[in-house]
Amino acid sequence: MDKTYSPTDIEERIYRHWEQAGLFTPDGDGPPFCIVIPPPNVTGTLHMGHAFQDTIMDALTRFHRMSGDRTLWQPGMDHAGIATQMVVERQLNGEGLTRHELGRERFEKRVWQWKEQSGGTIARQMRRLGASVDWSRDRFTMDPGMSSAVQEAFVRLHEEGLIYRGKRLVNWDPVLKTALSDLEVLSVEEDGNLWHIRYPLADGSGQLTVATTRPETMLGDTAVAVHPDDERFRHLVGQRISLPLSDREIPVIADAYVDPAFGSGCVKITPAHDFNDYEVGQRHSLPLINVLTADAVIGDAAPERYHGLDRFEARKRVVADLEAAGLVEKIEPHRLTVPRGDRSGAVLEPWLTDQWYVRIEPLAAPAIRAVEEGRIRFVPANWDRTYFEWMRNIKDWCISRQLWWGHRIPAWYGPDGAVYVGRSEAEIRRRHGIAPGVALSQDEDVLDTWFSSALWPFSTMGWPDDTRELRSYYPTSVLVTGFDIIFFWVARMIMMGLKFTGEVPFREVYVHGLIRDNEGQKMSKSKGNVLDPLDIVDGITLPELVAKRTSGLMQPKLAPAIAKATRKQYPEGIAAHGTDALRFTFASLATQSRDLRFDLGRVEGYRNFCNKLWNASRYVLMATEADRADGAETLSLADRWIRSRLDAAILAVRDGYTQYRFDLAAQAVYEFTWYEFCDWYLEFSKPVLQSEDSTRDERRGTRRTLIIVLETLLRLLHPLMPFITEEIWQRVGPLAGKAGDSIMRQPYPAAEPGAGDPRLDAEMRWVMDFILGIRRIRGELDIAPSHKLSVLLQNASAEDLARHDRNAASIRRLAGIGEARALAGGETAPQAAAALLGNMNILVPMAGLIDVDAELERLGKRRNKLGQELDRATAKLGNENFVRNAPAEVVAQERARVEEFKRELAQLADQLKRVASLR
Repeated sequence: MDKTYSPTDIEERIYRHWEQAGLFTPDGDGPPFCIVIPPPNVTGTLHMGHAFQDTIMDALTRFHRMSGDRTLWQPGMDHAGIATQMVVERQLNGEGLTRHELGRERFEKRVWQWKEQSGGTIARQMRRLGASVDWSRDRFTMDPGMSSAVQEAFVRLHEEGLIYRGKRLVNWDPVLKTALSDLEVLSVEEDGNLWHIRYPLADGSGQLTVATTRPETMLGDTAVAVHPDDERFRHLVGQRISLPLSDREIPVIADAYVDPAFGSGCVKITPAHDFNDYEVGQRHSLPLINVLTADAVIGDAAPERYHGLDRFEARKRVVADLEAAGLVEKIEPHRLTVPRGDRSGAVLEPWLTDQWYVRIEPLAAPAIRAVEEGRIRFVPANWDRTYFEWMRNIKDWCISRQLWWGHRIPAWYGPDGAVYVGRSEAEIRRRHGIAPGVALSQDEDVLDTWFSSALWPFSTMGWPDDTRELRSYYPTSVLVTGFDIIFFWVARMIMMGLKFTGEVPFREVYVHGLIRDNEGQKMSKSKGNVLDPLDIVDGITLPELVAKRTSGLMQPKLAPAIAKATRKQYPEGIAAHGTDALRFTFASLATQSRDLRFDLGRVEGYRNFCNKLWNASRYVLMATEADRADGAETLSLADRWIRSRLDAAILAVRDGYTQYRFDLAAQAVYEFTWYEFCDWYLEFSKPVLQSEDSTRDERRGTRRTLIIVLETLLRLLHPLMPFITEEIWQRVGPLAGKAGDSIMRQPYPAAEPGAGDPRLDAEMRWVMDFILGIRRIRGELDIAPSHKLSVLLQNASAEDLARHDRNAASIRRLAGIGEARALAGGETAPQAAAALLGNMNILVPMAGLIDVDAELERLGKRRNKLGQELDRATAKLGNENFVRNAPAEVVAQERARVEEFKRELAQLADQLKRVASLR
């Protein structure tokens, strides 16, 4: 093995070997285990959330593959209709073109070209992160087979009356010029105004005041509503109002929707431009007057003087005209919720248009029952409440989008406006007897991207055909997903899976939190806190990082501040940490929290963990070179103890996978590796292997234990750290008698029957505490490690003495002591430093060991210096200007220094007391 661990030298080479050897394909005759990847959008590159999620899925996949399951991790990508079309249209705009100038067919061809480029980037990233997906089954939602499944689902739902076309209000994006589902709407709190407008009664007997945040929509008002129990206005119900700025009269109606306490208690009703008003209008048979065009411009249904005005310009003109007519009672600042498109950021308009819908309630009922009956289990369990709350209040799903990129709706229109739905135009002509000479035109719209995504678990397996994969791997085993798409994706997959297969799409749903930055903030381009996972893996220079964070900003004015913050946070850029360190960091973050704070410092810590494992493996290989022949062996206490502790770690790690507590699995294997195997057992092995007093059988027992434990540890670690474990296993595996060309195909470790021996652990704990006691005395008194210490045992029991004698060689070597004996009865203890072990005192006589006065002087100087530092830091924090004006991280750092100074001073006080007692 190379002296230094270098992930860049091994990771890509190892992945190529895995892929070329076909190690990711399902193998064996064990029970099936299947995960379908949440398909990343083809629009860009993998972000930290993808890398986190892929780590969890890959760990599960590798764990089950090594456990003997016939394991499939199904890869693929989503065509991401709106997002992809936006990207390609921006490219065209940069060339001075529009999609309309290009035409639909050429535009679609251009998107396919871009998909090949972007999709290849994502695949390369996944490989770099170690994802062991079955690439031979890679799918794309616009592939012919997937498109056929989408078409089949649409036709079947339509034939059952579960898909219909209707004129209803939708969330309309006037920038993208398409309808959006409720889940694609961002509700943003913004500052606005509340206009109080006087509406005169038609008979001239008075007026009503209505309050609105969108005065331009009054051009489409068809009523004013009051609450039926509101005594102030009950007598006016049925009367007519002269609609200001219009030549129309509208009625006063009574409806319980009105809140008498809000505003004046009178509400303008605009059924074509407000979802609640639409419902009121349906109850009262009010006309729908659509005063906006698809561009959010005032259209022909409004008075002519407003035609062609942008909606916000129209707002100003309407308010000005109302003020001129003396009809504005007052204008109040108002905090309101503004609907914006999640892709374009544009303010959305409720807009009346023809769209295609899924009648959702018949699909939702079985999906609710599936979770209630336990056929699908959410982990953590509390997420089922979120699921139920949404599913029990679900509305019909608008599935048509006014885009060109996506699955085109399989509906055709005849010359007379008749609508025909079918799998192809040819099928429609056959079924309905339509002659070839009769022109049919296909619907221009495409389906919501989430429609095809809802079919993902079974369409990737070949549905609607009855394939071997579908029979073997559906229902899939577990879905790994963030909580933010439970509604978008999870619920819809459950509904569609039950509808088309009669089975749930997965048995369990593991819902993880979202990766945030180290301050708990969402990672976003505009915040300048985005990290590319591959920059952590391979490293990136500061200039490259600044350029990456400041390019392509929606608000270029943010660039200088982002550049400055980046230079401050990463003055040297980001060093290469390797994939395994990043993956282990993600596993350690996988708690049950909603927000997972990512700190690069943790990756650095786990890079050190990789180094520790590498160096330990080099030691084991060198230490076992001398005698690898089979033969009799004798196991020491430490040999038996480390095997027992390995079994305990295996049980804990397996339990972590079973419970989806990857953080606990990572913690268990980390603590075993670092503290028990490296810090303790490797040290205990050295006296056995290096001492002439050890027998050949004892040395052989320790060498065999080193190999067995390391090889098992590598298999235990592999799902989380696949590359370094593969590289080391190639050298260690054969020594442990393991056949095969990859650790991936080795069995996952299982604990030995009857694992764990409390008596063994107790004795080893006694030995380690003895050694730690001596080391603590050395540290406190600044005694050099090379100085052999004499030790006296006071109040030692027979068991203490027996334990000491059984392990004397190890204690002498690791504690650095010479003679050790028990105090005889009646013997007075000399002046000594002491460590307590149970009821026994471990005494280190001080005679000739240290100069007490000189040591007290040294410690006193240290105490005085720390006290001065504490005073300065405390004074700084007492300065209100510093606390108020300094960056938050600087203040936090200063507070941390104060706590550290206090801790060190407390330790120094104990040391001074201990040394003074030696006088």
